[in-house]
Parts: sequence; C-alpha cells; structure tokens
Amino acid sequence: MIAIASDHAGYTFKEKIKEILQQRGISFKDYGASSDERSDYPDFAHAASEAISQGECERGIFVCGTGIGVGIVANKHKGVRAAMCQIPEAARLARLHNNANVLTIGERLIGWDTAVEIITVFLDTEFEGGRHADRVEKIHSLTKK
Repeated sequence: MIAIASDHAGYTFKEKIKEILQQRGISFKDYGASSDERSDYPDFAHAASEAISQGECERGIFVCGTGIGVGIVANKHKGVRAAMCQIPEAARLARLHNNANVLTIGERLIGWDTAVEIITVFLDTEFEGGRHADRVEKIHSLTKK
C-alpha cells in the first residue's frame, strides 16, 4: 500500500497520482489534504509517514509546493527514507542505492509530465541491495533515539 499526502500546494498532483495508482492496480491511502484551500504540510506528512513507520504502508508519495517541506517531515520518522526528486534519474538512484521508501515532489517546481516519469521510475525500481544495504542500515542504526 502506498501512502499519499499533500498540502494545498500539492493537492492537484496528489489527485492525479491517485489516478495513476488506480490505473496500475496499486492500493493507496490518502492522508490529505482534501482540497486546495490553505493547509499545513506537516499535518498530512506526519500522518502518512507514521503509517509507513508502523508498517501500515510500504511506501509513500508526498507532494507540496517544493517537495522539501514534506520530505523534512517524513525523514523525522523511524524507518522512513524520503527523497525529493526533480528528475527521473534521481528517483531511480534513490530507489537503487538508498532504498528510498518515500518520494517527494514539488508541484511548483516540475511539470506534470515530468512528475509522471519520476513516479513511474520510483514505483518500478527495486532496491539493488549489495554494497548499498550496509549503508542504508547505517542510516537508522546511527540515528539517535
């Protein structure tokens, strides 16, 4: 299951992402926002990140104006590895090398066609493991509790 979340600035993309996931037969849970009226990204990103941290969702796609705010929030949660991507190659490498489980994108920074490419790569790329697995393990083992 994919957790999706946005604030008002990412609402339009979030709604379109739901269509992509439905077309691909991927289940998801929408953690908000529920409209394009002003809202605060931490409210939605915290809820969606907690679902990933608790194992209720495997991955997430979060959208705000830049992708930065939701990413900062997401990375505060245990077990969450969020990557803000503006090009498909960044999404590919985030999955391959970092086992990123949350993609963040900025609706104000990229066009929809680019977002679709990034989302597709994020969904279709598996973690390479190998030498990268030890590095990813260090992310969480060296984090202070």
